[in-house]
Amino acid sequence: MNTIFAGLDRPPTLPRAAGPASALVIDALAGPAGKRCDAPGPVPADSDPFGLDLQLALYLCYELHYRGFAGVDPDWEWNPALIALRTDMERILLSALHHNLGPAETSITVACELRRLSTGSVHGSGIGAHLREHGTWPQMREYFVHRSLYHLKEADPHAWLIPRLTGQAKSALVAVEFDEFGAGHANQMHQRLYADLMTAAGLDPAYLGYLDAVPAPALLVVNLMSLFGLHRRLRGAGAGQFAAIEITSPPGSQRIVDALRRMAAPQPCVRFYAEHVEADAVHEQVVRGLVEALLAAEPDLADDVIFGIRAWEFSEQLLDDQLRRCWAAGRPSLRRGIG
Repeated sequence: MNTIFAGLDRPPTLPRAAGPASALVIDALAGPAGKRCDAPGPVPADSDPFGLDLQLALYLCYELHYRGFAGVDPDWEWNPALIALRTDMERILLSALHHNLGPAETSITVACELRRLSTGSVHGSGIGAHLREHGTWPQMREYFVHRSLYHLKEADPHAWLIPRLTGQAKSALVAVEFDEFGAGHANQMHQRLYADLMTAAGLDPAYLGYLDAVPAPALLVVNLMSLFGLHRRLRGAGAGQFAAIEITSPPGSQRIVDALRRMAAPQPCVRFYAEHVEADAVHEQVVRGLVEALLAAEPDLADDVIFGIRAWEFSEQLLDDQLRRCWAAGRPSLRRGIG
């Protein structure tokens, strides 16, 4: 059996709790789901919406809709008590996001936001620019670990949007997803290419192999994808987040390619990001068409699309800040060593 695919296909194990909220979820998942309807417990009132404990608890709940966990009863996926707990945590997170982002200015349109993304990503000054100009190979390997939570399940979260869209918006999304899933060739799936990257970098390519290593912002980035995808009422936000990712990916990936070439990194590492420079440059126009088609059919979703864009930017900025603070202080940005 191909060892990389074995790592991708093997269900992950439950991590250790990071606080009371994640402990509630982990303790519940350790037992049988059956027909239990008794709530695992209330979400602690002082939970930090963007903190590790709540983000890990949410991630565990969402993961039940993807691969699940080794030894965990699959009936937990739709257990009413766990869904109720997850809903409480989602309310806390959404409330905090709306508070931090504020309402969209009445003069700002979705087209304005998409143009801003295009301009800002070309002249980016984020962590990709740091890695290109000053980054070290150990920092790059940490960066790979942060991104592994998404890239080893790349395109899966956005697939939830497919049945929630219609017409040209659906067709555009499927066109992009088709490429992400390898255009019919399993060895070209972006998930597989990232597993190749992890192996070449001397890292564990197993699915969620670093769930217990990444900090809260890395969890939040992926949690927002799941949150927006799993709720039909948030389909506009999901489309906005998806557009933001695809529009900013080509220049952002090019910065990583430049950094990797400067570091003389293994070719599979360069290949993954070079693929995103090329593929996502095409995707950008398709995604713009997706958003236009969605708003032509449902113009009332414009504010939600803007919210999705800004929520994605907020989560990415938190991760960027985490990396910058740690690296400026000369310490690792992960919760445990990676060898």
